[in-house]
Amino acid sequence: MKDLDELALAMPQATKGVSDDGRPTYSVHEKFFCFHRSRRPDAVDPETGERLADVLVFRVADLGEKEAMLADDRGIFFTTPHWNGYSAVLVRIPDLARIDRDELRDIVAEAWLTRAQKRVAKAWLAEQGIAEE
Repeated sequence: MKDLDELALAMPQATKGVSDDGRPTYSVHEKFFCFHRSRRPDAVDPETGERLADVLVFRVADLGEKEAMLADDRGIFFTTPHWNGYSAVLVRIPDLARIDRDELRDIVAEAWLTRAQKRVAKAWLAEQGIAEE
């Protein structure tokens, strides 16, 4: 979570909000790009049946990107019926340890790009030497 916090807040104009129970939400222009969701009935531990308290939501560019991430053989990314048709993937916090920092940086940047204003995103991409798609 420390890496996520550092990477998310390194993005231009990113802010962090924290719920009363300590769950962070990372936003740009008041639009979330990653957040730690509360316990929900659609995400339960398959062994205990308890609602999961350790689920992060990352925005993704589109449903094609979501499907590509869900197809990852490591099984890190998942979704639930609640997120059907929505451009986001879920990750359990303990699974962040299975994602190296460079990959996490890419996931955070891609999530941020889905919400950043076009001019801010364009400037950041140019700074990174990344051609716009």
